[in-house]
Amino acid sequence: MRYTPQFELNQRITRLQDSLKKSGIDGAIIVQNADLYYFSGTIQRSHLFVPAEGEPLLLVKKDLERARQESALKNITGLESLREIKTVLQSYGYGSFDLLGFELDVLPAEQYLRFQKLFEPARITNIGPLIRNLRMIKSPYEIEIFRDLTKHHHEIFSFIRDNLQEGISECEMNGKIAGISQQKGHSGLMRIRGFNQDLFYVHFLSGRNTTPSYFEGSVGGKGVSPAFAQGSSTKLIGRNEPVLVDYSFNLDGYMLDQTRIFCIGTLPDHLAEAHKTAIDILRELETMSAPGLSCGKLYDRAVELAARSPYKKHFLGYPKPVNFVGHGIGIELDELPVIASGFNSPLQAGMVFALEPKFVFPDGAVGVENTYLLTESELEPLTVFEENIIYI
Repeated sequence: MRYTPQFELNQRITRLQDSLKKSGIDGAIIVQNADLYYFSGTIQRSHLFVPAEGEPLLLVKKDLERARQESALKNITGLESLREIKTVLQSYGYGSFDLLGFELDVLPAEQYLRFQKLFEPARITNIGPLIRNLRMIKSPYEIEIFRDLTKHHHEIFSFIRDNLQEGISECEMNGKIAGISQQKGHSGLMRIRGFNQDLFYVHFLSGRNTTPSYFEGSVGGKGVSPAFAQGSSTKLIGRNEPVLVDYSFNLDGYMLDQTRIFCIGTLPDHLAEAHKTAIDILRELETMSAPGLSCGKLYDRAVELAARSPYKKHFLGYPKPVNFVGHGIGIELDELPVIASGFNSPLQAGMVFALEPKFVFPDGAVGVENTYLLTESELEPLTVFEENIIYI
């Protein structure tokens, strides 16, 4: 197993403390798993207290021994009951707070009210956006993991190319992909910050299974039940139809995102031409992407180019499109930045994000998605499998 090294955690904590001080916040209490992992290296059931100045303290309810094995933080102690949290903090010299930060974008209301009562008369403020902005810029340690992911993605898409066959159901093929992924070390999980946004790590959809769903993506899929109404169905793979594979491998908590189109036979002209248009749009977005450019300008340019094609009304979803053409990715699938309408934050070196121009028709979806690392000098693709339609 790869454990987050102490120097990496120290750098992350220091950046968080700098942000807390600038915002006038006395300290942060972090409880959500993705943020816990980022700042402590473990997701054992814990509360991570990060003071604006001083050493952080990880208070663990379950499992303390594993937390000490997995986390390189200096101060790790047990917490039998949440009622004791203030007393434990006081024993470490942290007793008086005016303003405390919590991840209010993901914290359940019941928990918020409980913390509010426990820490009276301190006020509570939302540090969710602050944390997401910190996590948006990837470190050399994180970039090393992303580059390790490139190989896994290429292997999985090669497996799909070599094993896709007519007559197999979407669900069965999805299971084969999941099986080989877990053999290669996939955790089998993906993290999404958005409320009620579930997602399996393989969206394997064919032909008319482009049914819109509750998931915030351009293609949903029917799924197998209203209880999880998206993704692969029992539909059998046919000839001359697009097979869309939207896939993410999870390595040491980090993900890449990649979409490719396969076909047994030949695609109808409108789908083949729309796919070529999607690649042309992607090339333009790649050329434009540079530090300082507004994320919204990338989205606006993608929509402008799609509008010049005969397939304008099918861009980014049908009958209703989504309003983004890309997203940050890392420990969560939906990280910052968002390549979306009105999102005017500038691109920065160190960002890792996906670009995904797609066209959706009643008889199938086409398009491409790559994940990239933006540096000061280039946009480096981290997903490198063949982008053209893979005919079988």
